[in-house]
Amino acid sequence: MRTSLFLLVGFLLLAASLLLGKLFSSNYSGATFASTLIFVLCWLGISGANLWVGIARAGYPLNEEFPIFLLIFGVPTTIAVILKWRFL
Repeated sequence: MRTSLFLLVGFLLLAASLLLGKLFSSNYSGATFASTLIFVLCWLGISGANLWVGIARAGYPLNEEFPIFLLIFGVPTTIAVILKWRFL
């Protein structure tokens, strides 16, 4: 359940980021690239914090928590890069 909520938040943050990039692209030509980059960096921090909480607070070992980190970070980031590359 927690993983699906993190994925939902990731997609919502991605949508907001790309919307802001699209809105500012008329004044700043690199806005979509900047918004995608900022999303990836912010999402890396959020996903890393979730990894740390899973290891330090919940007591999961790294080998159990790392695949969840890859899923939480990788899916929205991959979608962001594909959207930027194909449509923006």
